[in-house]
Amino acid sequence: MTSSNDISFRLPRSRRSVPRARALLHSVLGDWGVDQETLGSAELVLSELVTNALRVPAPGDRQVGVRIIRSVADGLLRLEVSDAGGGRPEVREPREDETGGRGLLLVAALAQRWGCEERPAGIGKTVFAELKAPDIVVGPAVREVAAVLVGADQEVRVWGQWRTVTRVRCDQGGGGAPAVLLEFDEGPSLRVHPSEPLTVRTGEHAG
Repeated sequence: MTSSNDISFRLPRSRRSVPRARALLHSVLGDWGVDQETLGSAELVLSELVTNALRVPAPGDRQVGVRIIRSVADGLLRLEVSDAGGGRPEVREPREDETGGRGLLLVAALAQRWGCEERPAGIGKTVFAELKAPDIVVGPAVREVAAVLVGADQEVRVWGQWRTVTRVRCDQGGGGAPAVLLEFDEGPSLRVHPSEPLTVRTGEHAG
């Protein structure tokens, strides 16, 4: 898959990260032309996966990783949430008087397939869910996205020129404000607010 089909970002271990993950997902899937029914299901699934990741005992400085992948050929949307905690998620059958514990039941009901994998590097695990998305479309070669959604190998229009992104890091700016640091194949790096709009194009369309 090309970078335009694979979006990754990291979130702090905070309750505010759940609505933030939903908002970012909504933005990405809107660009990909996903229908409202699939979008609603994806938001519910991602909310449950991020919520579960935040509940896992882990060091406070460990962030939660989110990855959104589309496969146009297969009509599939894959959501991945990674955490630094141990154990594996298990579907529970809560009693009728229990108010919680139904998150993974919801994920299993909405997803075509879901599961848990060890992270290839580092500690912890990745929980994934795949949803049918038959209306998913290929995005335009050039578009405007929030800085937090920019990925490696994409080209960004900065200082009047196209620069290829080699690395993206989430950082803290002045006064502790969140920031995204983009490093390029040439020239200085760029530090911007995560919501700053940037014009990007994917490597496959660059020329």
